[in-house]
Amino acid sequence: MIIETKYHGKMEVQKADIWRFDKGIPGFLEEKEFVLLPLPDNEVYWILQSVQTPELAFVVSDPFVFFSDYQFALDDLTLDQLDLKKKEEVLVLVILTVKEPFQNTTANLQAPLVLNKTNRKGKQVILNDGKYNVRTPLFALQRG
Repeated sequence: MIIETKYHGKMEVQKADIWRFDKGIPGFLEEKEFVLLPLPDNEVYWILQSVQTPELAFVVSDPFVFFSDYQFALDDLTLDQLDLKKKEEVLVLVILTVKEPFQNTTANLQAPLVLNKTNRKGKQVILNDGKYNVRTPLFALQRG
């Protein structure tokens, strides 16, 4: 199928590449289907693009690249909703707020995206333990 994207123009995507968020993403509850699009010459950042709405695209990244001690537990409801059985099935991404200059970019560690690589289901999980922030500087360690 051909979709219109915010950053990549028109693209062909396969049904098998679509991630399904049954309850949408907070703030975008009607948006149920997304694709992960790579950025050229880059293995750290991706675009989570809505299949339905071309203007809706999030810059995302693997939080463990920047925050090696990032960890949280998933509740039973989330495990059931995503049908997660093994930790190898899990892909965790965080939404970035890209700023100028890029070194000021922040990551939403309080609400990670949890994806099941096996069945392509996803959910944004809100962590309520107060340990993580919505706007955590991505390059905090380099600011010294």
